[in-house]
Amino acid sequence: MTKSQHTLSHRALNRIETIGNALPHPTMLFVYLCGIVLAVSLLCALMGLEAIHPVTGEVIRATNLLSAEGLRLILERTVTNFTHFAPLGTVLVAIMGIGVAEHSGLIAALLRASILKAPTGLLTFLVVFSGVMSSIAADSGYVVLIPLAAIIFQSAGRNPIVGIAAAFSGVSAGFSANLLIGPLDAILAGLSTEGAALLDNSYRVSAAGNYYFILASTFLVSLIGTAVTERFIAPRFAENEGVIEQPAPLTLSERRGLKGVAIVTLVVAALLIAAVVPDQGILRNRETGTVLDSPFINGIVTLIALYAALSGWVFGYLSGKFTGSSDAIIGMESSMATMASYLVLMFFAAQFVNYFAWSQLGIISAINGAALLKALNPSATVLLVSFVVFAALINLLVGSASAKWALLAPVFVPMLMLAGISPEATQVAYRIGDSTTNIITPLMPYFGVVVAFAQKYDRNVGIGTIIATMLPYTIALLVGWSVLLALWIAFDLPLGPGASIFL
Repeated sequence: MTKSQHTLSHRALNRIETIGNALPHPTMLFVYLCGIVLAVSLLCALMGLEAIHPVTGEVIRATNLLSAEGLRLILERTVTNFTHFAPLGTVLVAIMGIGVAEHSGLIAALLRASILKAPTGLLTFLVVFSGVMSSIAADSGYVVLIPLAAIIFQSAGRNPIVGIAAAFSGVSAGFSANLLIGPLDAILAGLSTEGAALLDNSYRVSAAGNYYFILASTFLVSLIGTAVTERFIAPRFAENEGVIEQPAPLTLSERRGLKGVAIVTLVVAALLIAAVVPDQGILRNRETGTVLDSPFINGIVTLIALYAALSGWVFGYLSGKFTGSSDAIIGMESSMATMASYLVLMFFAAQFVNYFAWSQLGIISAINGAALLKALNPSATVLLVSFVVFAALINLLVGSASAKWALLAPVFVPMLMLAGISPEATQVAYRIGDSTTNIITPLMPYFGVVVAFAQKYDRNVGIGTIIATMLPYTIALLVGWSVLLALWIAFDLPLGPGASIFL
């Protein structure tokens, strides 16, 4: 054990890891959780647990999944729960494309040619920053950047799990930060507008209503993620790091392959620009003509997979690594072969997520918790920071950002409007809390994906390892982001174009 691991913080994290890893195998944990949800749904139904929906006024009651109707639902939906589970297809499609690029040697050549020469600190910052920016492309960061970060760190002689942690912090904990306006901004703004309409039907929340704040947050999250990685995470895994070796110089055939990939990149970029930039571009939203919620954004993972596969094939052919069309297929097959444990895990994770939703337990918990926070009625600054913490806790139970905001916005947006706080300010507080705890809750759909990626390098990695590894990020980001919000409130800075904190 290194000297740094004797510090109080490292002993605490090691203890959390030990406790967490004492849990059953991740797949078995979801099996047990499915059984627990079934039993709790019966108990809560018998107790008459309920909540009133803040929008419709409908009484939401706990559903007994062990009833005849519940058992029929389970039997009829087991297959579709799995096949329709969001992370499943997204990950497999991306992995096939990346598998071609990896099998051809393209990824290794790119690493040797570029990022491996970056200073250690800059390498970490670039990984975290790239993770934050990946949210513009929906879930592609989870399935593209995180495994790529592991390869990058391993090639640099560092523990690949440290790379996974750095990327995961940017992709997931920094989900609400970005330099660009994305689909999430439009979705949340629409829900905030509906919440505001309960008091003022003319109030409109713009998709750019939080832009200035998320712009600053991008750099804050990147800096905090880098600092936590180097200060807390890297020392915990220092014993398992390899010897840094100077990358071998590129061969002539590899340089020829990279030139071919450069041409492919330019052609693909030109085609995408032609399909996205013009007002009538074929990859824009057909109805609104915008890039938001367009085939380009919704299909970004497919585009990345196609680009990776095409680039890998071109590199493999020009470098001499590929001698026939079957080589690309072998690359896909070899990458898919490593996903067997992931598929089993996702099957049971999908059942659990759906059981929890059907039982109504998550929604009831969120509604009752929101009512409790509303009853406290603190000052504006305290209320917003408290709401950050509340959203962070609720995020441990309900994963979808849009689903939670659809539930909470009708309660908190009008409530804080009455206190003189704008819907944009309430929305930004929600976004902070919603992002920071993504990385420590197994209920987040891609949490199992990260565990599977880490187990590729260390079979002893469990849920406890990931939670203990990511907990420092959650704490640091929750504190740092809340301080930024408090400063924003203190100086009454605009949150976005035409969007202030106070009404």
